[in-house]
Amino acid sequence: MSKPTKGSFTLPGESGYEALTLELADRWGADVIRDSDGTKLSDEIINAGYGIYSTICIIRDHNEWASRNLDKLQQCFLITNPKVAVQDYVSIYLMEDFFAEQFRVNDSKEAFKYWQVYDRTTGEEVPRGQWNYERESGNVVITGVAPWHKYTVSFMVYRIWEEISMYNHTTNNWDKEHLMQIDPIYTDTQTYLLDWMEKWCQGHPETTVVRFTSLFYNFAWIWGSDERNRHLFSDWGSYDFTVSSRALDLFAQKYGYSLSAEDFVNGGKYQVTHMPADQRKLDWMAFINDFVIEFGKKLIDIVHKHDKLAYVFYDDSWVGMEPYNDRFEEFGFDGMIKCVFSGYEARMCSGVKADTHEIRLHPYLFPVGLGGLPTFKEGGDPTLDAKKYWINIRRALLRESIDRIGLGGYLHLVEPYPDFVDYIEKIAHEFREMKELHQEGKPYQIKTKVAVLHSWGKLRSWTLSGHFHETHMHDLIHVNEALAGLPVDVQFIDFDDICQGALKDVDVIINAGSAGSAWSGGEHWSDHKSVDLLTQWVYEGGTFIGINQPSAMDGYDSYFRMAHVLGVDEDTGARVVHGKWSYEVNDQYGLVPEGASILPKDNIYLTDGSAAVVSETDGQITLSTHAFGKGKGIYLPSFEFSWENTRLLLNLIRFAGNEFHETKYITDNLYTECAYYPESNILVVINNSNQVQFTTINTEHGKQTVELEPYDTVITKIGLTKSVSP
Repeated sequence: MSKPTKGSFTLPGESGYEALTLELADRWGADVIRDSDGTKLSDEIINAGYGIYSTICIIRDHNEWASRNLDKLQQCFLITNPKVAVQDYVSIYLMEDFFAEQFRVNDSKEAFKYWQVYDRTTGEEVPRGQWNYERESGNVVITGVAPWHKYTVSFMVYRIWEEISMYNHTTNNWDKEHLMQIDPIYTDTQTYLLDWMEKWCQGHPETTVVRFTSLFYNFAWIWGSDERNRHLFSDWGSYDFTVSSRALDLFAQKYGYSLSAEDFVNGGKYQVTHMPADQRKLDWMAFINDFVIEFGKKLIDIVHKHDKLAYVFYDDSWVGMEPYNDRFEEFGFDGMIKCVFSGYEARMCSGVKADTHEIRLHPYLFPVGLGGLPTFKEGGDPTLDAKKYWINIRRALLRESIDRIGLGGYLHLVEPYPDFVDYIEKIAHEFREMKELHQEGKPYQIKTKVAVLHSWGKLRSWTLSGHFHETHMHDLIHVNEALAGLPVDVQFIDFDDICQGALKDVDVIINAGSAGSAWSGGEHWSDHKSVDLLTQWVYEGGTFIGINQPSAMDGYDSYFRMAHVLGVDEDTGARVVHGKWSYEVNDQYGLVPEGASILPKDNIYLTDGSAAVVSETDGQITLSTHAFGKGKGIYLPSFEFSWENTRLLLNLIRFAGNEFHETKYITDNLYTECAYYPESNILVVINNSNQVQFTTINTEHGKQTVELEPYDTVITKIGLTKSVSP
């Protein structure tokens, strides 16, 4: 196998540090140099012979125009905290709980018609005649109210500080002008942006790739006035920041009905992605996607007219450009860039229909990381951070190809960390070797095919509503991370897909989540057709793996709609005096690896005593299997990503597909994993731990025993070994 040493790497350059930029471009094998938020590239860097990415955020960095058009700023709805009336009137200060530097009340005539006041005790809207807005005080006064009832006001605001800029400003002590975000839903904004894009392209002849830092609308991120609860609401998948009176009016014209503030604030819960969407939300999402595609394509066409490529960074203002939407290709993007902390995010990027897939690695070259902990400053250890991120990402890259990797931020911050520089050099080389393996052929997979079932289906493949550290509390994100590096074909389906025949193409369905959530399925389980089809499919040989509260739905004879398949159910209180089946614990197939840990869940019981309990903790079931016709039901009360639990999940999938006896290309040490590329006869073995590990792999060419240093990668041509040092 050849050993590429250059290319497929994007380096963040920095004016004033030309020597460092060019030195690291050479060491890391960069073929592209980019600017970052807060940095520029000098002529010396631009003319050094590298491709140039230029970063633009199309809706910010326009403060001069925005200041003249304050009514064209982006907006959203906010809802006040409920206030209890102690007499027959109540006064509510609208901005009491919100960060005044982020929001300004929009009390224009167009916006005011969408304001709403609710009696939350009764759930009824308060008529307009009973409340009044006092502009000078910023209060809404509600009269004729019922004492001891709770009241809220839902109102529209301008967002006067772009959230990503606001975060960087407050976290990394930026001392610069507050950037405002403008809304292209207005025709004046569109005219301005099209002209700006044309002039920008003319003024940047050196740029080879225009790197759109997404497009128009940011994920919802509502900040509070009290530092004890600064981040009131954050949802990476939310459409709450796409609202304006003009958009609402255009929506009503197109769909024939009007949305209200309540459709967005949802009683204070907002339209969180973790809950199944009703038709009104789905219509709004489709409306926003249609607009973003229509106008976004005009900007991309300008870029192409100037013979530049257009890549999009799939974070920040990504809302409205769903990459797994069937219409995504209409944008005409030449490449997709995704910032990644975890393996499932790399898989998310790799599956998008684009010519080039690039991941931006972490840590970002900033003093402080996203979690608020120091990175490139005293107390930080960026090299250890990079290793921990890479071991999760690396296993996903062995499964599906990515075309490029890179970094972002302030390059000069790496100067005091030579070990970090060395480690990125190792990663860059390792990545290029893995990329070449994919070019020669796909890696080996087991035969069993898996589908993850939730209410979003393909639209939200490999994601929930944020990065791992933001959505870690959900079982499914842990399942996604485990699946990301397994030798298994994975797809994501919804309940409509079941009715349209998707089950015929899969062997295992995984349904994981809390009752009522988008991930468990919520109201979708009230459609007995899905239950019928799944039941028949399992009876004829499929396997349904349920985690936490799978198929949970009140109002039926069982809480889990698939309890007859799983052989277990959850008692929500109605069966507290019913008898419980006793059982013997027996892991007869050796499914549970040593060290695997599944947290039990209260009140899980056997429905008829026929399920086999494989493991328990303190008398509570932690794994059960149930024969149903030719198929199986498997239940886990929880799932948390760890190397031991990842191996457990692989064991369950192999057991479900009747492949548990087949051990080919599966390491016997669960802290290691491997990928085999049949076309090139290459075996890649990785160590996911910080300890030396020995592992043996059963291959068609005999057993291979490998020693790996901490976090090491060993690449073996069967019968010929070479090691990539850690």
